[in-house]
Amino acid sequence: MEKAEKVMVKGTEAIGEAAIRAGCRLYFGYPITPQSELTEYMARRLPEVNGTFLQAESEVAVSNMIYGAASTGKRVMTSTSSPGFSLMQEGVSYIAGAELPCVFVNVVRGGPGLGDIQPAQSDYFQATKGGGHGDYKLIVYGPESLQEAVELTIRAFDVADKYRIPVLLLTDGLLGQMMEPVKFPSFKNLNTLPDHSDWALTGTKMQREPHRVTSFDLDPVKLEKMNIQRHEKYKTIVKKEKLFEEYKLNDAEVVLVAYGTMGRIVKSVVDTAREKGVKAGVFRPISLWPFPYEELGRYTENAKLFFTVEMSFGQMLEDVRLAVNGKKPVEFYGRTGGVVPTPGEVLAKLMELV
Repeated sequence: MEKAEKVMVKGTEAIGEAAIRAGCRLYFGYPITPQSELTEYMARRLPEVNGTFLQAESEVAVSNMIYGAASTGKRVMTSTSSPGFSLMQEGVSYIAGAELPCVFVNVVRGGPGLGDIQPAQSDYFQATKGGGHGDYKLIVYGPESLQEAVELTIRAFDVADKYRIPVLLLTDGLLGQMMEPVKFPSFKNLNTLPDHSDWALTGTKMQREPHRVTSFDLDPVKLEKMNIQRHEKYKTIVKKEKLFEEYKLNDAEVVLVAYGTMGRIVKSVVDTAREKGVKAGVFRPISLWPFPYEELGRYTENAKLFFTVEMSFGQMLEDVRLAVNGKKPVEFYGRTGGVVPTPGEVLAKLMELV
């Protein structure tokens, strides 16, 4: 896997290998379907590159281990699935409050509660609106393919370091379990990774002043100042880090909006709809936060209808409505509980609408 050639690989393992090539040498995790293969892969692979794998006693422990490891300035990640990510939320809030770079992977399954192990997109609110307490944000990416998952995993580590912020890769059970040909990039030179010596907890042997990594301050004025500084950073991220794909939108009168697996599925719907004379196109948000509100909103000038498709009862739908801002109708179709909408049923709904 050293050469830049395509190899057939499973989704979870592709993400794990991409993380290692991005310079991640620390992984803490706890197995849960449908992402346990990622944990298993890291357990096998990290010792081969002088990395450290540790299976914690729970997802709660995992998030706190991530906090500690990220405080040293090293690249660290974990992966889980929906119920497990819920258990991590206190730690995620602490990490965001302490402004620590790290990467989380949520391979979403059906819910709520224990649910099932089938693919879903019903963790969108938790991912993009903040699943824990306090005013904080995560950068969130939703890949549509394994190749894109590899590229976004590497990007996740880079932007996490750039902004000192946790980044979440939001996939689903379908992407996690499927196999596709993937081309991996070469390994990053660990000596060229960003230098965090100005804030990281690395010991004070060099006679420097001790560093302090915390989200805690009993003085409300000081805590508010910390929050204001953090949100100024979020404004910069909104300006510079939005990612999206536009598919056959030049003359589109109907704009289908979907992300991740559904963003991939609805492209075939658009192809068939155009054969039937319907001018349709796809707007696919890749960064779910920051969400490309302005970029999607521009299509209100020419489009007659917006049609959101999700593996949920409509969570990204709210962001689409905010982007459209009442200027054009926004319709919705979704399945939940682990049911994946087929191109045929989405097309039938689209033709009904037009």
